[in-house]
Amino acid sequence: MSGSTSGTFDLTSFEPEVAEKGGPGAGLGRVRITKAFRGGLSGTSTVHMLSVADTAGAPAAYVAVERFEGELDGRPGSFVLQHSAPGSHGERLAIRVVEGTGSGALEGLSGTFAIHQSEDGTHSYVLEYTL
Repeated sequence: MSGSTSGTFDLTSFEPEVAEKGGPGAGLGRVRITKAFRGGLSGTSTVHMLSVADTAGAPAAYVAVERFEGELDGRPGSFVLQHSAPGSHGERLAIRVVEGTGSGALEGLSGTFAIHQSEDGTHSYVLEYTL
């Protein structure tokens, strides 16, 4: 079965864990983020993100894994998303469901995830999936 679902989410915490400062060139960081989802996804997630800033201190790239727990269109379970943003110079952010991570009624889930942030700071998402 293929489907698409959408909604909004809020960042409920943003906790920097490590920042590597003082090294030559780019700066490295790590952060833990929690989110609350509404819409087709109803539940919470925890994100573990590694990032790099360029030599001027601007965001350059990040990778992250995110575990969602809750419901997808009424089906309870969990799954993991993999984020990859190769740079801040026009490269495209890619987020996908990691196949084999779906549990409960979400076992077998695959798909892609898109995030949009509006000018007022509101975050929305679209999940295109196969289950």
